[in-house]
Amino acid sequence: MTFRFKPVIAALAGVSMLLSLAACGTSDGGETASDNEITKGYDVSSIAKDDEIAALVPDSVKSDGKLSVGMELSYAPAEFLAADGTTPLGYDVDIAHALAKIMGLEPDIVSSTFDSIVPSVGSKYDLGITAMTITEERFDAVDFVSYYKAGSTWAVKKGNPNKVDTSNLCGLKVAVQIGTVQEQKAHDANADCPAGKKIDVLSSKLQTDAATNVVTGKADVFYADSPVAGYAIRQTDGQLEALGGNVGTVKQGIAIKKGDTAMDEAVQKAVTKLMDDGTYLKILKHWGVESGAIDKAEINPTDLD
Repeated sequence: MTFRFKPVIAALAGVSMLLSLAACGTSDGGETASDNEITKGYDVSSIAKDDEIAALVPDSVKSDGKLSVGMELSYAPAEFLAADGTTPLGYDVDIAHALAKIMGLEPDIVSSTFDSIVPSVGSKYDLGITAMTITEERFDAVDFVSYYKAGSTWAVKKGNPNKVDTSNLCGLKVAVQIGTVQEQKAHDANADCPAGKKIDVLSSKLQTDAATNVVTGKADVFYADSPVAGYAIRQTDGQLEALGGNVGTVKQGIAIKKGDTAMDEAVQKAVTKLMDDGTYLKILKHWGVESGAIDKAEINPTDLD
């Protein structure tokens, strides 16, 4: 999740932590990316500026020559830090770099907490690209251009020693990341639990901490986007496993300042260009997450499934 090497997990010493995880993605079939993809993203250096699309970008965005993008960099394989602790990697990072090239701008990835990204789009940075599910509630704050789809996955310790049943989570400790759809669903599930047996929702700023809480036994189960959960499972050397299949596949979107129709169009046309010339699918294949590809980028889509 955060770095490129296999996790160093000192469970016997009681200090289990997810550290230094490999930057190879995982596909639905569990295949990892090849070794030469471990330390670098997909090469977008050959992508040329598209003058027509670049002309759509508002002066407020392009005046400094940069396309600033907010990301929560603990969400491998979508976005995370390389072994040097400073270089962003992941398919969202590659897509952001590709969009910047098309717009004739330099990409500027801004490390942010997930829950701060939507409020900061249009002020602190130009776009939010961080495996963000498109929801009606988020439409109140930002516009979206759809670019991916993902379900959610539950993960438990290998063998499910606590006998977690996702149809009845009452009395259990559920680890999630703050501000995610999964956090909201965990809280919503409490409505069906009797007093004295409520779900203990353990919310963390970082997705790595949510997974670590299960590995260390602080939580019974964690809930995350399917590509991220699959990545965590593979990178913990068999200490975690998926519980059931993927749930509720929905679209994810690039967040844009609310009402900025020019930037909406620029992003939509840029994503469409990447789809049409094959770059989009090549990026997803590079990380082993092509199963989440969509065939059409839409501004504020009404069909979110």
